[in-house]
Parts: sequence; structure tokens; C-alpha cells
Amino acid sequence: MEALRVVSAAPQADAAAALELFGSFMLGASEFALPALCIREVVNFPDRMTSVPLAPSYLEGMFTLRGSVIPVVNLGRLFDPSAPAAEASDKIAIIDYQEAQVGLLVHATGAILRVRPEQRSRLRYAEGSTQGVVAGTILLEDGRRLVQVLDIDRLVQIENVPQVQSMRAAGAESRRQLRAVAERRHAISFRAAGARFALEMKAIQEIVRVPELAPSILASPLCRGRMLFRGLQVPVLDFAAQAGGQPAQADAEQRILVAQIGEATIGFLVDEVESILHFSSDEVLPIPLLSKERSAMFAGCVARPGEEDVILLDHAGIFSRSEIGEMDLGHRRLYPADQGGAPAAASQRAGRKVYLSFRVGDLFALELKQVREIIEHGGDISHPPGMPDYLCGVLNLRQQLISLVDLRRLYGMDAGEDAGKVLVIEREEGRYGLVVDAVADIVTVDDSKRFAAPSLMKASAALQGLSAESHEVVELPQTDGSTHSTCLLDLERVMQRILHVA
Repeated sequence: MEALRVVSAAPQADAAAALELFGSFMLGASEFALPALCIREVVNFPDRMTSVPLAPSYLEGMFTLRGSVIPVVNLGRLFDPSAPAAEASDKIAIIDYQEAQVGLLVHATGAILRVRPEQRSRLRYAEGSTQGVVAGTILLEDGRRLVQVLDIDRLVQIENVPQVQSMRAAGAESRRQLRAVAERRHAISFRAAGARFALEMKAIQEIVRVPELAPSILASPLCRGRMLFRGLQVPVLDFAAQAGGQPAQADAEQRILVAQIGEATIGFLVDEVESILHFSSDEVLPIPLLSKERSAMFAGCVARPGEEDVILLDHAGIFSRSEIGEMDLGHRRLYPADQGGAPAAASQRAGRKVYLSFRVGDLFALELKQVREIIEHGGDISHPPGMPDYLCGVLNLRQQLISLVDLRRLYGMDAGEDAGKVLVIEREEGRYGLVVDAVADIVTVDDSKRFAAPSLMKASAALQGLSAESHEVVELPQTDGSTHSTCLLDLERVMQRILHVA
């Protein structure tokens, strides 16, 4: 039995009434077409394309377009997995599919075709055979021009359409209500598998440097080993492998995010912890997924103009219940707390805080919860006349004005190199951005490592500069295993100086 055969359409009396409209495009030397009604628009290849973890090989990536996340299917790779990746000259045809939008990567656009019934031929696949993405053909120019018609239902299969529709409806309702203050959420952004992710702070217990991991019977390409954490044996998972990428290579920038997943405590090895991400629920855009594999782990995408897209994770959906039981309970049963567990238990009872360290010449620290977010120094900065010398401009950050404070000028320090980061803090009277040289680290430290500052550090600001605004020091761990006594800034004293000088 033939797998498929061509069925020509029978001529109709009223051919004009039966005309069909198709949009054509080129892929190499071949011409394809789709019904014109499903083609929303054609756009240039975007400046930024975000890779999608665990996606099929033919998914080029995703980008945002006017408030929607668009997954991009590389048609060339759909037909031939060895086809090359996209080029900047390629075009993307935006297709409407089940109330979601998908981009088809093509080499060039063609024309709108008006097709008569006798010009159409349809492919009929034999029962039980694999259905292809080509639904039929169009013969034009007396048979000299052959256009292949694609079947949109076979070409694109979005696995999470209900979730996409639900998130869009919730976002529309949120915007309709025009709440003065949206629900504020905070996450820690990090890099792994060549992409940028974020995990909400409510799921993160601590961020630690990578210790020497102990071997585990349950080790696998995903599980790199175990570590002792607060008296518990915690499995350490390679998030890059979890996201379908290459396992992470040892690097000084690597960190372990210790997260609470249900009743389990699990460590995620990531390439680099970046910064704090502040967002509201209506900023989270749904991601139309073309794969069922671990789709529950993706909560959406936070996209902002001029910034790299961030894939927001749903910590509750990263693993199934059975996987959590195997990893967490398995390690606890196989590896009970070490004999040295008494100090660990004492550490568990002691308080622990997360600190952000940064440089303004020397190394300083703040409690992470005091910082609203961390941004690059740049963007839409204006310089109104008559500003104090220490104010280096006013930044328009997502329709919020932020006064940028140059800490070097405020404390009479020598000018440094171009500032790299801005620590955004919030007060009742407004928002301020503290301009710093660089952000160094985000670490968790026991309260026992926090001490009162020596009396010699309590001199006037004129003598000690920014160090004078500290009455405590904290011992921060370093990459070589040592600790560094770092001035813990009293943010209220810094703010008083800013307002007093103003």
C-alpha cells in the first residue's frame, strides 16, 4: 500500500468563489506556502534570541514581540537536522496558532498567491503511516512553478496552550484593573546552559560557594554529588544538565543555589549568580512550549526593552514528586549527618543572612534584602541643571525616576573608572541608585561571622570616607577558602548623609 498519494481537486463551476489565499516564502531553493489567514506578519531576525532549555533541535530560540513571547521554528532543521543555524538576513513569519503565536524562520518572503481549485493538489497519507508536514502542492505558471503547502497543525504543536491562555487572561485582567501598586516579586537571576534564568527568593534558602563535593551512590550526569548543609546531606544537581545543556565546567564564578522544593532541600550548581530581579506578576509573559519535557518548570518569561530576556522558573514544577523523594530522601537515608553534625546543628539554630558585596574602591557589603534590584549604569539618564555634585543624573527606569548617587563624590574619593553597576534602594520619599564600581558576590553568612567594627573605624566620614558609615564588619568567604573582613554599611547613615548634603 502506498504511504501517500496525490489527490487533485475537482473543478468547480464557480471557481472565483473558491479562490484560496496563500502566503509564500523561500527556504533555500524551495518555495513553501501557508494559508494567508494564519500569517500575522513577517519581521526581521531579532537582535536578541533566547535559547529555550529542553527544546526540540529545530527550535531556534524565542524572542519577545509587542508583549508576546514568540518561539521560532527553524524550518530548515525541521526537514534536515544538520541544516545551519539562523543568519541575521533571515526573516521570521509570525503564525497565529491556537491563540498563541509562533515564528517560522525562512530565508525570504514570496508573495500572496490567489489559487484556483484546479491548481491545488492534496497529499493523502495511508492509514497508519506517519503524517508529514507537507499537506499538498500548488502548481503555477503552467506547471513550471511548484509550491509546497505546509500543514500548520503538523508543523506546530504547542503543548501548553491552556496555560498560555490562562496567563494571558490573568495578565489582561491585571492590566485592566490598573492597580496603582502591582504585586511585587523578587528573584535571583543566574546563568546556566547558555541562558539566563531566575528563581524566586521565596524558594532560595542560601547561595553558597561550591565546596568539595562528596561522592554519592546516586550520582548521575544530573547529580554531581552531595554536600553537608545545616546537618543534612543535600544532593547537588547540575542545572545546566537539568536544562538540557552541557554539564557545567569548574569555574570560580560557579555557585550553588540551595532551594526548598516541597519538603526537600536541593542544591543547584549554576555557572554564575547575577543579580536581583524585581518584577510584578503582570510582567511575566507565557512561553508557548513545543515540548512536553519538564514544561512545568517554566513559569514564564520576564522581558524588558534593551535587556536580556529572563526565563522565570517555577520551583514547584522542576521535579516530580518521585524524583524529589529519590534525590532528597535517598541521600538522607544513605548518608546520615556526619559525626561532626553537632556544630552543623548549632549553625542551623544560629541566624544566617544573605549579603551583597560590592566595590567602591574597597570591598563593602549590604544585606541583600536592603537592595531592590541591581542594574547596569547607563540607559535613559538625564542631567537636570542645578543638581548637587554627587548626583550624577536621574535615571528613567521603567517609568520610575531614580536619583543616581555617586558614592565616590559623596565621600570625597578619587574618581574611579567608568561605573559598572547601580544598587537601587527604595525609601518613602523615592528611589535612589547607588553607583558602585562593581558587584562582587552574593553569599550567605552565619550571624556568628558578624562583629562590631573596631573603634578606629568609627572616625569621621571626612577621614575614613565610606568606611565611616559602618559600625559592623562581616567575614565574607573567598574563593580560596579564606575569609575577608568587610565593612557592613549602615544604609540609614548613608541615606542621612545623602539627604543632609542635599
